[in-house]
Amino acid sequence: MELQSKSGAAVSVSEAVFGVPYNETLVHQVVTSYLAGARSGNSAQKNRAAVRGGGAKPWRQKGTGRARAGTIRSPIWRSGGTTFASSKRDYSQKVNKKMYRGAMRAVMSELARSGRLTVVDTVPVTAPKSSDLRAVLKGWDVEDALIIDSGINDNLHLAGRNFPLITTTDVEGINPWLMLKHKNVVMTAAAVKQIEERLS
Repeated sequence: MELQSKSGAAVSVSEAVFGVPYNETLVHQVVTSYLAGARSGNSAQKNRAAVRGGGAKPWRQKGTGRARAGTIRSPIWRSGGTTFASSKRDYSQKVNKKMYRGAMRAVMSELARSGRLTVVDTVPVTAPKSSDLRAVLKGWDVEDALIIDSGINDNLHLAGRNFPLITTTDVEGINPWLMLKHKNVVMTAAAVKQIEERLS
């Protein structure tokens, strides 16, 4: 199949990568897994067993006239443990390579079908200046976009940091959530070839 580039020329792309049906269930599972893996899971408090002290029974069970108590670190006591204390946990979900690659192909194909995918020869940003990138974006007629280059482009990365709706990355840094997050995806012809090699 062919994609229209900003230069007007048609770019031939692999049908196996940019022409597969959209599997919403698979994409949802992979995106959910990606976002879950980004959670830190560091929230934690101490329950009655983890609080230091409280090993001895504070007073005998009967005969004192006071309510029975087994530890001074009970959650209802001052300086006691936390009731239903949260603990550190790992939120990551397993997604095998075949599922991940399938989700990537489905997202790429849907972007191409919906006209949200644009191919350019190169990103003409030769200096780390926001004004240069702003002029390029105006020429592309995009405001909210993910720009994918074939390799790490320091000028592009530094120029794009001031734009809240622009994300710049290389082929190594793309994922389904990042591509669906933006209204448009702009990738260089060299990046397209790299993606085809990885997902074919």
